[in-house]
Amino acid sequence: MEFRQLGGSGLKVPVLSLGTGTFGGGGELFKAWGETDVAEATRLIDICLEAGVNMFDSADVYSQGMAEEILGAAIKGRRDQVLISTKGTFRMGMGPNDLGSSRHHLIRAVEGSLKRLGTDYIDLYQLHGFDAITPIEEVLQTLNDLVRAGKIRYLGCSNFSGWHLMKSLAISEKYGLARYVAHQAFYSLVGRDYEWELMPLALDQKVGAVVWSPLGWGRLTGKIRRGQPLPEQSRMQSQKAIDVGPPVSFERVYDIVEAIDEIARETGKSVPQVAINWLVQRPSVSTIIIGARNQEQLRQNLEAVKWNLTTEQVAKLDSASALTPAYPYWHQRGFEERIPSPV
Repeated sequence: MEFRQLGGSGLKVPVLSLGTGTFGGGGELFKAWGETDVAEATRLIDICLEAGVNMFDSADVYSQGMAEEILGAAIKGRRDQVLISTKGTFRMGMGPNDLGSSRHHLIRAVEGSLKRLGTDYIDLYQLHGFDAITPIEEVLQTLNDLVRAGKIRYLGCSNFSGWHLMKSLAISEKYGLARYVAHQAFYSLVGRDYEWELMPLALDQKVGAVVWSPLGWGRLTGKIRRGQPLPEQSRMQSQKAIDVGPPVSFERVYDIVEAIDEIARETGKSVPQVAINWLVQRPSVSTIIIGARNQEQLRQNLEAVKWNLTTEQVAKLDSASALTPAYPYWHQRGFEERIPSPV
């Protein structure tokens, strides 16, 4: 397994990580992802470690803490062999302070994750979203205190806008606080908005991309095709899953999958393997979070690496998935002598 530096930090992470959104299956949204129990999670982690994948990503809101509990149980006795990343910020109770990135909530969130995971430290702790109510100085000072206390080793964020991330980095530099070295972001062949501002920022500021949903929220599994009914086991069967997922038209998905199909035939690989391999070659990417309902899906996704698409194949996928960027990015494309594209 290839290991890459996580942004500008000294931490090396595998190019593939296992996501635990399928662990637990609590509630309509997460049940649509999967219902992995401790026994199956233990076997999935066994397979990952055999393949050299030692990083596992979770969040407190995944099945309201069940995913972290199952992950903690599955790694019991081998904590020193794995890297754990988890997230907090989203609502974890009904009270007015049971969400966000205030000192009050962050300390409680981290303590809760540590308990559920059965560990005394988290390798990478990420804010699951930006809190525009809490002063950024309060957020970063709290995270810095948690790093100094040894409860967190590295900091990341997730789903930030470019200015959210850049302002946070500037405040960290101003006050000498621990900085974000990772940004967990949605990026896939059906969602390339990341390339417009977040990718150039990541390259300039050395913030590694931790890619979530590389298969476009279940759209690039190879089972969603023009003229065919949706598969029974798909998050696309859950209206709630569709509502909270990225807005992508099925026509766009069909066009991209047809382009992937051509390359899958050329390479002898599957649609998901081609889609993930395209991401492996993108700038700023440190690790790609893969999910799996079962052992077969996991083994298939692990085969997305140790080979590379050709330059021509990448260009074909780029063309099929290209988006017209929003302003000012479409305008800046006319000035590439001074604002070169990262891809």
